[in-house]
Amino acid sequence: MPEVVLQTHGAGYDRILSLTDLSVREGEHVALIGANGAGKSTLLRLLAGLISPTEGKIVLEGTLLSTLSRPAVAREIAWLSQTDDVTPEFIVEDYIALGRLPFRGTPQAQQDTAALQTAIKYFRVEPFLKRPIGNLSGGERQRVMLARCLAQTPKILLLDEPTNHLDLAARAELLNLLRDLPLTIVAVLHDLSFVPDFAPRTLLMRDGKIILDGASSEVLLSSELGHAFGLNVHPVRLDDNSTTFVFRPRGT
Repeated sequence: MPEVVLQTHGAGYDRILSLTDLSVREGEHVALIGANGAGKSTLLRLLAGLISPTEGKIVLEGTLLSTLSRPAVAREIAWLSQTDDVTPEFIVEDYIALGRLPFRGTPQAQQDTAALQTAIKYFRVEPFLKRPIGNLSGGERQRVMLARCLAQTPKILLLDEPTNHLDLAARAELLNLLRDLPLTIVAVLHDLSFVPDFAPRTLLMRDGKIILDGASSEVLLSSELGHAFGLNVHPVRLDDNSTTFVFRPRGT
């Protein structure tokens, strides 16, 4: 089965990361959690080929990522950064169409219209296609960003805090849409209560290392979770059998 493999054998980008081998299987949904500065965004940037490890290699379906052109990588991997610098006046449908740029001059360009229609419909952005991005709410804006990613028809989505600045209802809606996508997804998530429903597997990072890699239900109940965040973390089981978390400073 095709995999994305990160093999570092030591220190990673600018000595920020120190990782052992990591594989992500085709179609797998993985949550990446940890305190600020743990190295989550750097790991995603490595997997996206935006930066290169100082040691080791990144392999995509048996091919070294470093040997692929940027358009070739973009045809396989879609990346959503934590922040975006999109001009507020950019019209929504024009922005989503940027997702098809990696296919310009290729046979797959014939699929542009179908790919765009699929992405627009899936993330329910039809009502504001003609509007400037700057006029959208936070939830609408994130759906537009993700529609652009989906328009790339990627095999892999790498998402850095896709629910950042969204209210609870918008977070739930967005993660439900992502959960149902039959793609490989690695997503940085800060609201731990959403992790179990979104991703069967969770990576917990601290100080540039993956300290736990396992089933989300096990990682979230581990004592390592509190150490990673520098807090006392208390999981609370709710009546619907879901889990939420209470965070308290150490010593309380």
